[in-house]
Amino acid sequence: MAQGADGRPAAAREDLQDYVRELAEPLVPFAGESGARIRLGVNIAHHDDAAADLEGYARPLWGLAPLGAGGGDFAHWDVWAQGLAAGTDPAHPDHWGRPGHLDQRLVETAAIGFALALVPERLWDPLSGAERDRVAAWLTAALDRTHAPNNWDFFPVMVSLGLDRVGVAHDREARHARLDRLETYALADGWYSDGATEQRDYYIPWAMHFYGLVYAALAGAEDPARAARFRERAAAFALGFRHWFADDGAAVPFGRSLTYRFAQGAFWGGLPYAGVGVLPAGEVKGQLLRHLRWWRERTAQTSPHGVLTIGYGYPQPGVAEQYNGPGSPYWAMKAFLPLALPAGDPFWTAEEQPPAELPATLVQPPAGAVLMRSGGDVTLLGGRQSNAWVRGGSAKYAKFAYSTRFGFSLPADELGLVHGAYDSMLAVSDDEGEPVHFRVRERCEDAVTEADGTVCATWHPWPDVEITSWISASAPWHLRTHRIRTGRALYTAEGGFAVDRDGGPGPRTEAEGAAVAVSAAGDLSGLRDLDGGRTGTVIECLPGTNVLARRTVLPTLTGSLPPGEHWLRCAVLGAGPAQAAAWEQEPPAARH
Repeated sequence: MAQGADGRPAAAREDLQDYVRELAEPLVPFAGESGARIRLGVNIAHHDDAAADLEGYARPLWGLAPLGAGGGDFAHWDVWAQGLAAGTDPAHPDHWGRPGHLDQRLVETAAIGFALALVPERLWDPLSGAERDRVAAWLTAALDRTHAPNNWDFFPVMVSLGLDRVGVAHDREARHARLDRLETYALADGWYSDGATEQRDYYIPWAMHFYGLVYAALAGAEDPARAARFRERAAAFALGFRHWFADDGAAVPFGRSLTYRFAQGAFWGGLPYAGVGVLPAGEVKGQLLRHLRWWRERTAQTSPHGVLTIGYGYPQPGVAEQYNGPGSPYWAMKAFLPLALPAGDPFWTAEEQPPAELPATLVQPPAGAVLMRSGGDVTLLGGRQSNAWVRGGSAKYAKFAYSTRFGFSLPADELGLVHGAYDSMLAVSDDEGEPVHFRVRERCEDAVTEADGTVCATWHPWPDVEITSWISASAPWHLRTHRIRTGRALYTAEGGFAVDRDGGPGPRTEAEGAAVAVSAAGDLSGLRDLDGGRTGTVIECLPGTNVLARRTVLPTLTGSLPPGEHWLRCAVLGAGPAQAAAWEQEPPAARH
């Protein structure tokens, strides 16, 4: 991924091979004598330690298998082959345990099946006959277990592909039944839902599409109609998914499982692997390589001791879901799928292209989102999704805006604005006296995306309080309007984007009707109250709340409302140094 003086990637394929080794080799000392249990830390996920150790073993295979399939060297294949034999041996002390219903082990079988399909000579051929029998028995036992009715249905499909490659007989009709069910989740514009839910997040590109493209590549000859549908949906999805990435390669942080980091870009590797040519090879190459460069430049923060940490922009346990163990971040290695392609593939021979010229605003109704581009950055305006199951679900799904430059923040707890870090939210309190307890949008009702770049949704922090919020793109600003019908007195606090406060104090302004803060690097976050009834303040949030910056300040508009109907309107600006001057100009007028 290094670049030559002319701006073109220099030996990009070799650089990606090096990156895989750079990620995988530090894991070897954690593998123990058997290689089966790669224990990278203390497991606090909801699954048992054996499953967490299996995760540490299996997930690196998402990158190692393409590396090996494309002829790349790796000095420790023996560790993974020995680990496969030991982990599937019920008599071995490092046995992974038999896969159960709705079991984390089912998730990890997908990586093993995928690896057997790509590099059986590395994992299967070195085993004895008895060891192969045990591996086959362990994997086939997972096929008929109950899987969650969402992207999990692809896991036994990946296992089936691996069993096909190594000649193990199994029920292949069950595979087609699962694929039939997965296809019922298809939506417009190449989108899927992740099961019969409203979830439309990175699980669509890095799971639903990724596995579908792997299937199309490996099983397309025998199932051509389905493979064609997977490719067609991916082609349609690619046109809109480009809008989720900033010009520097950063993806919009949004939704759950953000600790998988550069799995966000895995879809771009799936396109050439499955032969989907909807975009020029150089454009797809640029999308993937810029994204991986963006993450690799942050290795010192994300992997301070050589091992990927739980977090996003830095080690941050609060980002974790209840199912994230120490090995979870290695799903990121899905991004290396193109390494399975030969060096002469058009993906590798094409010249990397710069970011495509895209419109400033794209409305994506299936996702309930509007993507806004300005100054090379991307802001996602949302209003459809919610998730009460994952940790911090309201922060990960239900904020008004998510930014490639400013990220978003997770609450440290619910007591006060400093702890809550309520960026891109309207927080409301009915406390008497000094407000301490706040509620925010958790569930979006009656969500609508409008052609002018507006997302509208209604939410109820209490049964007698109804808030309808209109969030509109007006690059580089976005506009917010809230109609509040309340049966109780409320204190309101509306946050802009949280801005980095490291590097020394930058300019801050707290005034009637406005609040703004500027980082030492020149990034600006500000809000202007378009109705003039609120007071601006800048809050120093607790450290470790924002997913990109470790310590932040948050411009906020505050005010009090008696019972009745009220309208709050503001213009919000989040800009890098090149566009920060927009703050001194007249903000756009409210639309609602």
